[in-house]
Amino acid sequence: MQEKERAKQRAKELVSQMTVEEMASQLRYDAPAIERLGIPAYNWWNEGLHGVARAGTATVFPQAIGLAATFDTQLIHRTADIIATEARAKYNAAVKEGDRDIYKGLTLWSPNINIFRDPRWGRGHETYGEDPFLTAALGVAFVKGLQGDGEYLKCAACAKHFAVHSGPEALRHEFDAQASEKDMEETYLPAFKELVTKAGVEGVMGAYNRVNGEPACASPSLQKRLRGEWKFDGYFVSDCWAIRDFHEHHMVTKTAPESAALAIKNGCDLNCGNTYLHLLTALREGLIEEADIRQAAERVMTTRFRLGLFDRTEYDNIPYSVVACEEHREAALQAARESMVLLKNNGILPLKASEKVAVIGPNADSRDVLLGNYNGTPKKYTTVLEGIYERVGMERVLYSQGCHLYKEKVENLAMVQDRLSEAVTTAKESDVVILCLGLDAGLEGEEGDAGNAYASGDKADLELPAAQRKLLDAILAVGKPVIVVSMTGSAINLSRAQKSADAVIQAWYPGGEGGRAVAELIYGDYSPSGKLPVTFYAKTDDLPPFTDYSMKNRTYRYFQGTPLYPFGFGLSYTTFTYEACIREHCLYVKVANTGNMDSGEVVQVYAENRLCGFTRIFIPAGTVQTTSFPLEEMNLKTEKRLLVGGIGYQPEKLLSISLY
Repeated sequence: MQEKERAKQRAKELVSQMTVEEMASQLRYDAPAIERLGIPAYNWWNEGLHGVARAGTATVFPQAIGLAATFDTQLIHRTADIIATEARAKYNAAVKEGDRDIYKGLTLWSPNINIFRDPRWGRGHETYGEDPFLTAALGVAFVKGLQGDGEYLKCAACAKHFAVHSGPEALRHEFDAQASEKDMEETYLPAFKELVTKAGVEGVMGAYNRVNGEPACASPSLQKRLRGEWKFDGYFVSDCWAIRDFHEHHMVTKTAPESAALAIKNGCDLNCGNTYLHLLTALREGLIEEADIRQAAERVMTTRFRLGLFDRTEYDNIPYSVVACEEHREAALQAARESMVLLKNNGILPLKASEKVAVIGPNADSRDVLLGNYNGTPKKYTTVLEGIYERVGMERVLYSQGCHLYKEKVENLAMVQDRLSEAVTTAKESDVVILCLGLDAGLEGEEGDAGNAYASGDKADLELPAAQRKLLDAILAVGKPVIVVSMTGSAINLSRAQKSADAVIQAWYPGGEGGRAVAELIYGDYSPSGKLPVTFYAKTDDLPPFTDYSMKNRTYRYFQGTPLYPFGFGLSYTTFTYEACIREHCLYVKVANTGNMDSGEVVQVYAENRLCGFTRIFIPAGTVQTTSFPLEEMNLKTEKRLLVGGIGYQPEKLLSISLY
């Protein structure tokens, strides 16, 4: 706390020496140098969602939704610490070369802690899933790992997008997300509150949309929560070009100076975009006061002081050699292993290495599917096909792309389904098929990403592309054992695979060498232990309209139907038994590994219909582990019982513990 107060005082003293023009210039994301005061140029815009992004080589961890499937706060903390280490190394190297460009700074606009309320949302894979408790816990761990515990911030984390933001992407510049007070308190705000009050997150980014009529980047109601109730004292940044939307799309202002004035007077310190070029005009027109500009300048300069950008720090000597080093890549591989979710297994897994396998599908040898979005460039790629080659040798593997990821043919001059006969042949020639289906970040992502539905980023429904559905049917019809590997960042309809395939694996976007983790799982080098951070629904018809922000009939907490796979679900290669009791204001859970394989397990505790505790433990075969959960940390209200287990939210199958 003392270092923060010193940083505030130093910022105040430095800003006092600036002209109003200079102060205003520092409120742009691409802040120019002020040479007379010894202030170098600084570009605030950098990304670190699952690795340092968009600036060349870096360790690429599984996409955030995959990290969420680990349910492992320690792993998330270590992941973020590695990201910060590499960000510092790249920053140190860039500054030595006089490079202060975008994606080179230490203010990382991560994590994305919006709630993945609807599986159609294209950016949902950037989040930690649908549950506020899980999102908050993983988000706190990520922020603490990214910012470190030294005298200076290692990097500055940023909680985004504040708040009530989860599509539709095509409407985000004009959309008004209407949320009840109940849903605000129970769903949309808790994670942001936790990151501010428990993790001390340095930055918060506003969303594009309006929230209950107010633009999120200029919302008195949201700022009352953020700076009033939660005492946030970091910097607030707009989403990129969101302030321009005030007058161009939301129509809450008429001019750019009016938009700039509305934003800065309602707590937005930094503009990702160019609307703050109009701040001086707003000042001349009497729309704002110099004190508004000064306050924002002091806040952003405080962050730069907290990062040690004007001092020597303990991070200055981090060498470039740490970037994508073996230790970091091994950590990413371990994260991928923990993220894998086994959804079905009729006994076929793990495979024997002696069997001849056909590896088929558009994602089998895809590098793109490893990466997700907001990604760096891996030092080494390992696709699923390459991972299987490494594990059993090329001679025992047949390969066919099977189909294009989403088009009806691979070669432009060919007939439709031009890879289908090859795929069927390889299946017939094999003992077992590994069928790699799914999407990639070009099909589900942010507005404007190439290849997605109408450039909106969202999915139209929960179905695989038509070409892949035809491929799945054709391969199942061959009659050989089929293992479906689903590589997506969101829930899709896997009903056909669940009914007819022999095994189903949800592999997400698993990072640079994620294909190795898939191969290791298939051949039993480790037991799967990932759990679903989202509900998998059977069809879109089960859901309310995408634009409806009410939580009614959404996520496991409010869904009234029968899910295909429940939140928290995930199988193992071993078996577990649970015992639980409450004593001395604490829930004690004893888990026995009754199978023949060492395995991780995620112990989940639900207060009737909401997750209120979880922990990941490792249990060698034939042994017992006991873990505990203080009741006071569960925020218990009127609930009468706790539900305990590792099989996800399936109340009738979980251990029920009375609270009275």
